[in-house]
Amino acid sequence: AVAVVAALTLGTNDGLASFYWNGWRLDVSLNLFLLVLVGSCFALVTVINTINSLTTLPQRAREWRLAQRERSAQMALREALAEFFGARYGRSQKAAQKALSIQSQTPELAQDHGFMALGHLLAASSAHRMQDRRRRDEQLQLALDLSKRALLGKAQEDGARLLAAEWALDDRDAGRALGLLAELNPGVARRTQALRLKLQATRLAKQSLEALRTARLLAKHQGFSKVAAQGLLRSLAFEALDGARDVDQLRHVWQQLDSADRRDAIVAARAAHCAAGLGAPDDGRGWLRPFWDDISELPADERAALAEALVPVLAGLGPEWLQRLESAVQRFPRDKHLVYALGHALAERQLWGKARLMLEQVCDDRAMPVPARRRSWLMLAQLAEHDGDLERRARCHEAAALLQ
Repeated sequence: AVAVVAALTLGTNDGLASFYWNGWRLDVSLNLFLLVLVGSCFALVTVINTINSLTTLPQRAREWRLAQRERSAQMALREALAEFFGARYGRSQKAAQKALSIQSQTPELAQDHGFMALGHLLAASSAHRMQDRRRRDEQLQLALDLSKRALLGKAQEDGARLLAAEWALDDRDAGRALGLLAELNPGVARRTQALRLKLQATRLAKQSLEALRTARLLAKHQGFSKVAAQGLLRSLAFEALDGARDVDQLRHVWQQLDSADRRDAIVAARAAHCAAGLGAPDDGRGWLRPFWDDISELPADERAALAEALVPVLAGLGPEWLQRLESAVQRFPRDKHLVYALGHALAERQLWGKARLMLEQVCDDRAMPVPARRRSWLMLAQLAEHDGDLERRARCHEAAALLQ
């Protein structure tokens, strides 16, 4: 192919190249001139490249050694990660220290603060797994210092603080965990992982109201399933209410609850129980009243909770409650929990005959909770004592004592 191209291109080329110099003239074939020109250019480029290769040889040697050391550091860091995930934390810590040693002994690589911060974080994580808190805190502080100087160090700094908060929770140090989470910027603090850690920390610190607010944020961000979120929110509301030591504190906690929690019949029932225990039945009835006004719209379990919560706060019951309870019983005649509440309300209003009929229905229903049946038997005993029937009073006390 080359021969054919050369024959077709150069075979018919009879041109000349003429050179003039100081009265002399040199004529050469144009083909020869072109070949010599191409060969000269090729030779010149080859000489230049050779000289350049010789002059840059020390620099390329330094770059090669630097690349080798960087590759060694990267391999050591990957080994540390693999050992950490394989639960060999001692080996992981040694590999991470090897990577950091290579980086620190190479001035060009020591400027990569992000790599150094990751290495210190991995070493700190391994030390935490081995319960070496002193080394863990040292490595963590080094990671935080390097993250502040790294190009993309903000993400590493946030990650280090989240890890430190998680470690503080493992150490049962709620104060330190909350302090670390408070140092996060608002955007990071609203992330799901940060909220989960804050929820654990507030629960550990017995800050029930703050834990409740955090759990509600998590539920809003779909951090839990709907059923799990409802159960968690209720349990946290219970903790907050149960932590009240007097009536004023209980009222304050109730006002601090979210409106959604105050609209939960189960939470309101727990608040009424707490009010009864603190000697504030009027407050308990006041919190229950909105639910009794709309009792027909509630499911059976919430009606039962409301009925059981109303009985301990019946002291000082007004006559308007009888109409409300009778209406509920007429609407749900088979709901023995409503009958239970109405029976005790009638007894509170000293309507002995109707109260006895209602309470006897509750006592005979084995599906009713044992505390409700026992309380009903004791109330029947009081009614029998009021009537002067000591034998019936003794039978009622005996029946209450036999319940298990």
